[in-house]
Amino acid sequence: MCLLKTVRILPFLVLLAQTLASTQGSGSASESTTPADAWPQFRGNPSLSGVSGSTLPADLTLQWTYEADEAIDSSAAISGGAVYVGTWAGTLISLDLDTGAERWTYQTGDMGIGESSPAVTGDLVFIGDLGGTFHAVDTETGIARWTFETMGEIKSSPVIIGDRVLIGSYDGYLYALGITDGELIWKYETLNYVHATPAVWDGIAYFGGCDELFHGVRVSDGQEVVSLSAGAYTAASPVITDGKVFFGTFDNEVVGIDLKTHELLWQYEHPRRHFPFYSSALATQDTVVIGGRDKMVHAIDEHTGEALWTFTTQARVDSSPAASGNRIYAGSSDGRLYVLDLDTGEKLWEFDTAAPLVASPAIAESRLVIGSEDGILYCFG
Repeated sequence: MCLLKTVRILPFLVLLAQTLASTQGSGSASESTTPADAWPQFRGNPSLSGVSGSTLPADLTLQWTYEADEAIDSSAAISGGAVYVGTWAGTLISLDLDTGAERWTYQTGDMGIGESSPAVTGDLVFIGDLGGTFHAVDTETGIARWTFETMGEIKSSPVIIGDRVLIGSYDGYLYALGITDGELIWKYETLNYVHATPAVWDGIAYFGGCDELFHGVRVSDGQEVVSLSAGAYTAASPVITDGKVFFGTFDNEVVGIDLKTHELLWQYEHPRRHFPFYSSALATQDTVVIGGRDKMVHAIDEHTGEALWTFTTQARVDSSPAASGNRIYAGSSDGRLYVLDLDTGEKLWEFDTAAPLVASPAIAESRLVIGSEDGILYCFG
C-alpha cells in the first residue's frame, strides 16, 4: 500500500494543472450500473460504480466453494459464464460460474497476484502480478497471448477502454497498452506508486495516487488534463457518477469533486472515529457507500456529504462494497460477508467465512462471488 506520512497535508483542492477544455477522447465510461449478465472488471465497469443490474435472491444460499492454492485478495471477474480470480501463489484461475468446476489455471511466475483483479473483454482476460508483469491470457485455453513488463509491482486493476487497456504500477506510471498485442501506446508518470484503479468518464481516466495528487489523464493520448491535491495519500479507487467523483483517503476523509468545475463538493469524516479509508466507494441512488478501517461501513448523502448511516463490523473494512437493487454487500476482515439495507443500514443477513475478506464482491447472473484470505472462493445465489 501507499507509505504514510505523519503530517497532515495541505487543504484539499489546490488546482495544479490545466482545465478540462478539449478533453473529448476515446473510451467514455459505460453506464453506472453493470449489466446483469457480467461483472467483467474490478467494481464492474469503467466508472467503478460497484453496482450490478443483476438481481440476487432475498435469502442467499451457498452454491459452491473452490479451494485455491493461496490467499485471495484479487476480486473476481465474471464473464461468459466463467469466473476469473488471482491468488497470492501467482495463479490466475478460471471456473465455471454455475458449478465451480475448474476450467483452467495459469501461472504468472514466481511472484503472486495481490489486489490486482482480472478484467475480461472478448477472448482475453488481463491481470497484473506483484513482480510487475502484466498478462493477457486467452479465456478459452488459459495460455498467455502476451505479457508486458513494468518496473514495479502491480496492485492496480486493469480497465479496458476501446482498443486499449489501462494499468497502473508501483513504478509510478499509468500505462495504456494495445489489447491485441500489448504494445505501449503511452505512459503517464506520477510522483509515486500508482496503487488505485482509474475510473473513466468522458474520455478521461481519473485516479488518486500515492503522490497525494488526484490525476486526470486523457485516454486517447495520455496527456494530463488535471491534477489536484488529494489532501493525503490515496490508495482507494474513485467512483464516478453524474460527473462527480468520490474517494476515500488516508487522511480519514471521503471527498467529493465536481469533475466539470473541479469544485470541492464536500468532505466527510466520522465525528469520533478517525481512521483511513482503503476501501473503494460505490455510488447508487444518491448514496455513496464505503468501508473504513474504523470497522464501519459508511453511507453518505451524495449531494450534501452528510452521514446517512453507519454499520459496525468487528474488524477493518478494506473490501469494497457492491450493490444490487436496494441491498449492499460488504466483506469485512472479521471474516463475514454482510448484506445491508441501502436505506437504513440494517443488517439483513451475514455469512461467516472464518477468514478475513479483503477482496470485493462480484455480482452477475444472480450470483455473488468473493474470495477469502484462506484461499476459499465462495459463490452465493
